[in-house]
Amino acid sequence: MKELSLNILDIAENSVKAGAANVSLTIRESDTRLTFTVTDDGCGMTADFLARVTDPFCTTRKTRRVGLGLPFLKLMAEQTGGSMAITSRAQTEHPDDHGTTTTAIFCKDHIDCLPLGDIVSTVLTLIQGNPQMNFTFRHELPGGGVVELSTAELRGVLGDGVSLAAPEIILWMREYLTGAYHENQ
Repeated sequence: MKELSLNILDIAENSVKAGAANVSLTIRESDTRLTFTVTDDGCGMTADFLARVTDPFCTTRKTRRVGLGLPFLKLMAEQTGGSMAITSRAQTEHPDDHGTTTTAIFCKDHIDCLPLGDIVSTVLTLIQGNPQMNFTFRHELPGGGVVELSTAELRGVLGDGVSLAAPEIILWMREYLTGAYHENQ
């Protein structure tokens, strides 16, 4: 992948596939580091599966026998001098407190660090593809500014009769997020 936002999309889609109702995406950015965290309340992973999850030949997919998203993300983070960590609690073992948190740290001043890319489109793709889910997005920018969006708050304002996948709502969210980034430059 040529930008980190696509890796973030991949990790968040894993949360969707894990049956999460709530997904939180946080990006903390300084002049030298970029850290992103994706947290969900999906089914989680057993300790055994978690220990093997960064092995390319460990996957839950039935259509192919390799899963490269997490192994590549780990490699990319480590190539910049950063790291990746995953914590998870399986629903089968912890019925009241389950889910997964994936955190990746990148050293931005390293030559191998990919750009963040189009994070607005990534967030909107997640929301449009899964309008029933609760997504919370927060990007803490190097200058101290913050860009954030919560689909639960939007539903509270719009009411249950309006789909967050509606084109006019997606357009409004795009304008809102783009404007928030411009204000915080």
